[in-house]
Amino acid sequence: MTKIEEMIKKLSPELQQEVEDFIEFLIEKHGKRPRAKVKVTYRGILKDLRDKYTSVQLQHKAMEWWGNNVSS
Repeated sequence: MTKIEEMIKKLSPELQQEVEDFIEFLIEKHGKRPRAKVKVTYRGILKDLRDKYTSVQLQHKAMEWWGNNVSS
């Protein structure tokens, strides 16, 4: 029997339940949750612009589209 089990056995049933609830809370709070993988679905979305702009020009265009002023 581990030290923590021995300590819990010395508690009243009400306090044992409180310890159990606290442990469940800690597991939920700090437990590892599976992370959703980010799905990249925008690949090739600017393909039609590659004949109109160089990569640098496209960067400047993107800044314009986002509302930032970039001097050409």
